[in-house]
Amino acid sequence: MKLAAARLWATNRHPYLASAIFASPTLPAPGVGRLLVDRWWRVHADPEVVAGATVEQIGGELLHLTSHVLRDHASRADEIHLADQDELHHWVDAADAEIADDFAVDLARVSEVIRADDLDCPDGRLAEEYYRTGSVREGRRSDCGSGAHGTVAGWEQPPPDPDDPEADGPGGVSGDQQELIRRNVAAEIARADAAAVAAGLRRWAEQQLAPTIDWRAELAASVRREISAVAGAVDYSYRRPSRRAGSLGAVVLPAMQRPTVEVAVVCDTSASVSEEMLASAVAEVDGLLRAVGTRDVRVLACDDAVRVVRRASRGREVSLIGGGGTDMSVGIAEAMELRPRPGLVVVLTDGYTPWPDEPPPTKVVVGLLQQQTPVPGLAPVEPPAWARTIPIPGP
Repeated sequence: MKLAAARLWATNRHPYLASAIFASPTLPAPGVGRLLVDRWWRVHADPEVVAGATVEQIGGELLHLTSHVLRDHASRADEIHLADQDELHHWVDAADAEIADDFAVDLARVSEVIRADDLDCPDGRLAEEYYRTGSVREGRRSDCGSGAHGTVAGWEQPPPDPDDPEADGPGGVSGDQQELIRRNVAAEIARADAAAVAAGLRRWAEQQLAPTIDWRAELAASVRREISAVAGAVDYSYRRPSRRAGSLGAVVLPAMQRPTVEVAVVCDTSASVSEEMLASAVAEVDGLLRAVGTRDVRVLACDDAVRVVRRASRGREVSLIGGGGTDMSVGIAEAMELRPRPGLVVVLTDGYTPWPDEPPPTKVVVGLLQQQTPVPGLAPVEPPAWARTIPIPGP
C-alpha cells in the first residue's frame, strides 16, 4: 500500500513522468538495504526500508530511479566502459547529480542526495561531464542498480525473456517499449507549463522528440537525386551520328545523348570555419565522389573570394585556402562561369554567409556545417528555399 501511495504522490508532483513511473513494476528484494532499479525498469525494494520510510521519501526515490532509466544511464555507462567498482560508483554519483538538476526542489529520498556541488562541479551538466571532471567521493558507495550503471548484480531477478514466457523473470520493460515510453514522457514534458519543468529535463525532451536523420545518407541521396534529374534529360546531339544515318545517304541525323553531369563543390574557407570543420568538408568531398560515381569534380575554395579552383579525384587533393570573410554567393557565381557549366553545385559552409538573390541556373545542395559555439557578433543566414539543405553535425 505504501508503494502505491508513493507512486500517486510522485505522479501528482510530476505528472509528466506518470507513464514511466507506472510502467515500472516493483519487486521485493529483502536485504538490499534500499530501492534500486534494473535495466528492465523493475524497481527492487527492500521491504524493511519501505516500512521505515515515509511516502514522500519513497515517492522521491521512485522519481529518482525513474529518471535513471528515462535518461538511459545504463547504456551511457556501457559506452564509457567502467573498469572497476570505484569507477562504477563515481559514475552513479555523476548520474545522480544530473538527475538532481532536473528537480527545482530537492527530493526527499531514502538514499543520500548527490548534487553537482558535491562533486565540485557547476550544475546544469550531463553525467558524462560530471564523471570526467568531478571530484571522486572517497569511501562513498552510491548504487541505484543496473538501470543506473549497467552492471547486473546478484540480487536482481532474472531478466525478462520475450522468447520464453515460462522462463521469464518477473515483469520488465523491453527495449522497444522503453523508447516508446521515453517519447511519451518527452511529449508530456513538451506540453507541460515551462515553469514546471527544469531546463535540463526540457532539453532532454526536445532531443527525444527531434527527428534523427542520417545526414550522410541524406546528403548522398540528395546528390544522387539532383544528378539523376539532370542526367535523365536526354537530348539530340550532332556529336555522334545517328544509327539510322546509313539508310539516308547524305542526310546527317543527330543521335540521342544523355549528358554527363559536371559537379562543382564550393568549400567555405572563411575564418568562422574551424580546422575540424574544414576537415569535415574535405571528408565530404571524398564521400561525394563515391556517392555520385564520378571520377573527379571541380572544387572551389572560397571565403569572400574564390582562392582555388581545381579538379580533384579525392578529397585529400583539395587545398582549402582562405581565412578571410565569407560570401558563398561569390563561389556559386564563380562555379557558374566554369566550362562546361556544372549541373550540380554542392556548397559546404557554416552558414555565416550571404546567398545569391536569385537562384543560379543549376541544382544546388547545401551541406550546412553545424557550429559548436556561435560566432560573436554574427548570425547564420538561412540558406534559400531553392537550395536543398542538409544539416551536418560538427565533429
